[in-house]
Amino acid sequence: MKELVRKIYGNIAKKENGCCCRSKNGAVSEKIGYSRKDLGSIPDEANMGLGCGNPVALASLKEGETVIDLGCGGGIDVFLAARKVGSRGKVIGIDMTDEMLNKARANATKTGLNNVEFRSGEIENLPLASNSADCVISNCVINLSEDKQKVFGEAFRVLKSGGRLMVSDMVLLADLPEKILGSPELYAGCIAGALKKEEYLNKIKNAGFREVSVIKEDAVSLMDYIGSDKVVSSLVEDMPMAERENISRAVVSIKVSAKK
Repeated sequence: MKELVRKIYGNIAKKENGCCCRSKNGAVSEKIGYSRKDLGSIPDEANMGLGCGNPVALASLKEGETVIDLGCGGGIDVFLAARKVGSRGKVIGIDMTDEMLNKARANATKTGLNNVEFRSGEIENLPLASNSADCVISNCVINLSEDKQKVFGEAFRVLKSGGRLMVSDMVLLADLPEKILGSPELYAGCIAGALKKEEYLNKIKNAGFREVSVIKEDAVSLMDYIGSDKVVSSLVEDMPMAERENISRAVVSIKVSAKK
């Protein structure tokens, strides 16, 4: 599954316009919490339309802080965070896909920011020292991991005492049909690998975090996330409308904060 995810997101990174067209990327990004000012401050290529929220807007970042972005993709949240922490701060993006890292580094050159860094690594085994970060953010990536407990454990490890976690992710309010759960493409599309909401929150608590809180929860438009993938689209489009609507109601995007 990890290799499938790596391959699919590598292919997305190699496309000129990310997962789909830039106009759609912009519309989806505004819907999930990015302002036009945010989007105007970064290279177009950094906005790949792959998120399900804007964790930077909710993370209360301060000047001089060190921030880690789990699954940084093209760098959108890294660049927005870098502007908030300023020249005395630093933002490190982690991604396991070489094509994404190449894209993010090329985008960094366009921004002129010198307080960003992109490292190759898996979010279950972060290439970072313990107690080194003030804040860990992630945007619709942890659901792609087959060992989410280890991801939250790693986030806890790298955070300083008093450090913060702020993630946007997909979770379930109800069970999904077996044909959805068994689809590798829908796993990579952030649907089939999602956990039930309470299970997801419990894994954060089990990692040692306190003050775990869902600060925002949004309904998901299924086709916003999978409409660019022809294989996935065909899986969904062949379903009766009622079944498709049930799936949409079962999946939500939550924004979760926690402290070490």
